[in-house]
Parts: sequence; C-alpha cells; structure tokens
Amino acid sequence: MKLDKQILDLKSKYSELNQKLMNSESLDNKQIIQINKDLSKLQPIIELSNMIEKLENDIKGYKDILENENDEDLRDLAKSELPDFEKELEKKNKDLLIALLPKDEADEKNVILEIRAGTGGDEAALFAGDLYRMYERYSSLKNWRFQPMEKSETGLKGIKEAVIEIQGDGVFKFLKNESGVHRVQRIPETESGGRIHTSAATVAVLPEAEDLDVEIKDSDLRIDVYRSGGAGGQSVNTTDSAVRITHIPTGIVVTQQDERSQHKNKAKALKILRSRIYEEERLKKQKELSSNRKNQVGSGDRSERIRTYNFPQGRVSDHRINLTLYKLDQFLTGEALEEMISALSASEQAEKLNQLNVQ
Repeated sequence: MKLDKQILDLKSKYSELNQKLMNSESLDNKQIIQINKDLSKLQPIIELSNMIEKLENDIKGYKDILENENDEDLRDLAKSELPDFEKELEKKNKDLLIALLPKDEADEKNVILEIRAGTGGDEAALFAGDLYRMYERYSSLKNWRFQPMEKSETGLKGIKEAVIEIQGDGVFKFLKNESGVHRVQRIPETESGGRIHTSAATVAVLPEAEDLDVEIKDSDLRIDVYRSGGAGGQSVNTTDSAVRITHIPTGIVVTQQDERSQHKNKAKALKILRSRIYEEERLKKQKELSSNRKNQVGSGDRSERIRTYNFPQGRVSDHRINLTLYKLDQFLTGEALEEMISALSASEQAEKLNQLNVQ
C-alpha cells in the first residue's frame, strides 16, 4: 500500500534525524533548530503509527482466540472487547490520515492583523471598529496578547485602519481564514428613513515572519523619514520620526508613525514588511500546490468577499462554506467566532481528505 510505504519512509527519516541530533558536533545552531522542528512535526505521526500497529496486533490476537480457543471465558472476553478495539483502530487510522495531510508551515506563527475601512464612508469605519473589538475580545478569550502597532481612528469608535500584532499558541491557524472583505448591512444612526446601508472593511491576516523566514537585504530597501501627522493635520511631534520603507523587488510599502522614536517606527515597519513578503511567498506556493483543485475555504485574497454581517436579521453568513449563524451579538463579542472558525477549519480539512479520496 502507498500509505504503508509513506509511513515507512517517515519512520526512516525520523530515525535519521534522531541519529543526526545524537551526533550534533558538526552541526551549527540553525541546523539543530531545524532538525528539532522536523522531529516535532514527525513525532505525532510516528506515535499514531505505533498505536495503530499495537491495535492491529491486539485485534489479531482477539481474532485468533475466537477462531482457535476453547476456553469460553477467554472467548467471551475477546468477543466483548474486539468491537471497541476495531472502533479505536478506525479512529486512529483517520487521525493518521489527517496528520499526514499537507500542513501550512505558518500555522503555529503569531499574526500581524490588518483591518481597513472599505466602501461606505463613516459606516465602514464604524464597522472596522466593530471588527477590531471583535478580534480583541476573541484574543482575550484565547489568552493571546493583542498589541496595536498602528491605529488611525475617526471618532465615534470608528477606525480608518489598524495594524495589530497578536501573539499566542497557533494564532495563524485560527485566524488565517479571516482574510478578505467583510460586509455589513445595517441602518446607520443618522439614517432617518430607516434604509439599510451596505458597507465593508478589509481584513488581512499575515503570519509574523522571523528573521530565518525572510532575508531582507539593506540594498533592497528605500527608507524615507518624515514628520508624523496626527488627525486633522495636527503634528504628533516636531521631529522626523515617521518611517516609510519600500521593498524595491516587490514594491511593498510600509509606513509607521505611531511611536515618537524613529528607531521604534523603523523596527515595527520592518516587522510588518517581513510578514507581508513572507505571506506573499506563502500564498504563491499555496496557489501552485492547489492550482488544480477548488479551494473551498478561500485563497486568503483580501479582495474576496467572505462574510456578511446583517444587523436587522441578527445573522452572520460565511459565503465560502454557506454557514449562517443567528448569533450576531455573540459573534461581535468574539464568543461565536470560534464556532465559525471551527467550521471553516473542518471544511478545509474535509476538502484535503477528499483529495486523497477518503470519505
């Protein structure tokens, strides 16, 4: 069987990596870190494979008893326990298939979350503010660190744009399917005729790249400094502390002016730039891998309309998986967001399993 060969190859690789680690004198620190990462990825698969092997042996032993043993007590024991072992084997085999599915290397990373008001003027900014607070509350529920890096407010709790760093366990795995256009339908407070207005905000979820993930050459950067400007053209301070960094090969531009220190603004801008470059490369590879199949959950394209928040009906609809939750209030407090995220992950997993012709 193809799967058996795959497991044997992975076991062989696991053994080789352990052997290399035992003879690590010739390895540098970077190589040791990479080997440990590879081992941690392989370990769950090896453990599941060993469990399956043991269960198969136990089942074979019970079947031998039923076929060849005359002792009634032993036969009764085998007969009563065999179905449980077979059920457990079926579950572990499915767990193994899931563990063998291609993993997104960015899943365990922290996140740079970008929220921008789109079409709809003041209403779009108010909705962007709603999304900001939704992710802030969800982060609190998950015990993640939610740290704003840049925030441009419009008053009345509206947000023109915000960039946030979120740190915690597997943040990108949970939030990666939030990228795209979020649309809101509601009656603005200033609307005397009671008409429903539609506006939108854009969300981008970038895995936070480390120095090892992306190499940025100084010669590829153009760095401009200028005076920070506040709301209404007011000066935030009188020094050239704002920073604009252009990555010449990709054309990606990042600006930072929240800090009074030029050095801190530059460090923040480089962090965001590195994450944007990393995400661009990640999506390019993902597109190449999935070019021959429909991606049910979505591409992470920020121009793709992914979800509608309908206030009059109190519902949230995700258009990628055709799921509607009539829990708008709980959704915006972050509580029901987990249900949507779990459904998106399950859909993504089912699609991948389907590619392996597994039902």
